[in-house]
Amino acid sequence: MIRRPPRSTLSSSSAASDVYKRQVQKGRVCGTQYHPEKSGAEGLRFISNFLESSFSGALSLESEAALGEQVGKTQLSRRVIACLDVRSNDQGDLVVTKGDQYDVRETDDHEGAVRNLGKPVALAQEYYELGADEITFLNITSFRENVLNDLPMIKVLQAASEKIFVPLCVGGGIRDTDEFSALEVADAYFRAGADKVSIGSDAVAAAEAWHQAGKQATGTSCMETISRKYGRQAVVVSVDPKRVYVKSPAETTHPTIELAEPQGPDGERFCWYACTVQGGRKVTDLDVFQLVEACEALGAGEVLLNSIDQDGQGKGFDLQLVEAVKRSIEIPVIASSGAGTPHHFVLLFSQTPVEAGLAAGIFHRKEVGIDEVKAAVAGAGMPARGAACGRSPQSDGEDSYNCCSSPCALM
Repeated sequence: MIRRPPRSTLSSSSAASDVYKRQVQKGRVCGTQYHPEKSGAEGLRFISNFLESSFSGALSLESEAALGEQVGKTQLSRRVIACLDVRSNDQGDLVVTKGDQYDVRETDDHEGAVRNLGKPVALAQEYYELGADEITFLNITSFRENVLNDLPMIKVLQAASEKIFVPLCVGGGIRDTDEFSALEVADAYFRAGADKVSIGSDAVAAAEAWHQAGKQATGTSCMETISRKYGRQAVVVSVDPKRVYVKSPAETTHPTIELAEPQGPDGERFCWYACTVQGGRKVTDLDVFQLVEACEALGAGEVLLNSIDQDGQGKGFDLQLVEAVKRSIEIPVIASSGAGTPHHFVLLFSQTPVEAGLAAGIFHRKEVGIDEVKAAVAGAGMPARGAACGRSPQSDGEDSYNCCSSPCALM
């Protein structure tokens, strides 16, 4: 708890005999903290140092100007996110799995067993301890059809939130059914400890309806109902685009991308990206730009951009796709699919303006560690949370962190 003079406090809440500051202000700067337990030690220390500096006069207009000259342009840290695809295997055990282009069964096993890469809560805690900025659970098993009656994913979230203090996102089963609404499913996930929910196939249906209605919202889609109650920042849209190759842009009405080299089955160099549903099994006529435009308008606060063509290949992110999608919308984008080395994250963050990169299989198989990714990003001179920036290494002990080219005064 941080106690400060009443003049700094815009709002507060009480627990027993203690008063907790929720919003504080100094001059034109406001600080808001509604979930201090999710900030971890670094978040609380940052806020405490901000308040101490403010009341001691250390952050006067003159000192702020001097600090700005010292550290140069402020850069946001790019997030590194670990994703866990969770499903029940053929024996009924809940496991983390990973597919190659969305196929999660072993190809060298004559029975085609579900690939088992570990237990979800234990793996998530390991990734948190290694420095993951967020953890995403994707429920890809049959119990997503009836989340509120069959509770494995709810229990995973409850157990994870007791030990993990970075944002948790969960996807799978968030849709309107005859028994439950999407909002009721989201309610249950949030009560269990989720900070965000990820919506997939239902977002495609809502986007198609939005375009067909002349870009008019109904207010009833799951993105709208959930964001209206919890805020835009709590709604992530998971997009699964697949390349459709064409010989020239004239062959389609959809926006195309010219690839760096011919990659189509008949040597095509152009493609457009069709959105898919049902885990990539069904291709629609909606392109990825139509989808993200609609989702942004309907209340999504973030896009998780996958790539069926790159998934599980370990050859790097689809940088041209990521760049084009990010430039088309204002909300944050998380790039997914294709990471095979720490350098792939460096390329992603240096060549596109994307806010975050996500990986799964390389972390699960211990081919690459999250700490290795953070070190590579920092070593390339880009800010990474929990890692010293490569351009200005610090020697002030384990509590020194960089937010840009020199240490942040508030950390």
